[in-house]
Amino acid sequence: MMIGLLFAMLWASASVATKIGIHSAPPLVLGNVRFFIAGFVLLGYCYLVGRDKRYRMPNGVEWRQLAIFGALNTTVYLGLYVYAMKYIAAGIGSLATSTNPLLIVLLSSWLMGRRPAKGEIWSIVIGMAGIGLATYPLLNGGGTSLPGVAVLMTSMVAVSFASVYYARVPWALPNLLINGWQVTLGGLFLLPFTLVFSDFSSVHLDGRFIYSVLWLSLAVSVTGLICWFYLLKIDTVRASLWLFLCPLFGFFYAWWLLDEPITLYTVAGTLMVIAGLYIGQRKKLLRN
Repeated sequence: MMIGLLFAMLWASASVATKIGIHSAPPLVLGNVRFFIAGFVLLGYCYLVGRDKRYRMPNGVEWRQLAIFGALNTTVYLGLYVYAMKYIAAGIGSLATSTNPLLIVLLSSWLMGRRPAKGEIWSIVIGMAGIGLATYPLLNGGGTSLPGVAVLMTSMVAVSFASVYYARVPWALPNLLINGWQVTLGGLFLLPFTLVFSDFSSVHLDGRFIYSVLWLSLAVSVTGLICWFYLLKIDTVRASLWLFLCPLFGFFYAWWLLDEPITLYTVAGTLMVIAGLYIGQRKKLLRN
């Protein structure tokens, strides 16, 4: 239970930490530094400290699999996510992240050529309506724009594709090594875009930037994902339940650290997303 609670607390903090960090550096610069630090720590542990014999260099096929996973999960998903945080409220970013299981169900059905069940369709409709409801009062002067929401939801689709791809690949490498290489490769793929589209004159290596990037890389990308892989190893279905807490922690952090308002729209929208998550996972939970 403590591991699941720690995961939810860390995972929900990513949007607020990103929102703070982009005041000191362009979003893509913040993202790239985060990815390279996380990759350095993970790969350094695997190859220099870890004693698992499976910590080896990937082979030819595995390089291709890691590159695809890294491009989807880090370059596209996290690249778009950190960019979107410049144009949306932190609480909305956390709320949108929790819709990932709903999108995974929809994409899995499409890729497997089966028709989604009515409960799965309703889970998507209710979840997305909840995000729309929570976002509505923030569109006028609340730090959120429709283009920002569109970029954010595109990133959610990308990470859902990444999750489906990850589940379909028969990985022979340990999870820690997979994450280390995918975040490093994803950072390398993102680097050309960062160099072309970022204004490096606006980078300020102040305490806000340093604390933000260290939290995102070490607390979220390293510790948070270690907790997530641990939960998946125990029970993949029950692991997803901890995502229910992410919107609650996310809005609390945004209110506490950024003074973002919590309104009736926020509460109602969050409850709708949680309801959608429950409907989408209900059958799996009953089987367990």
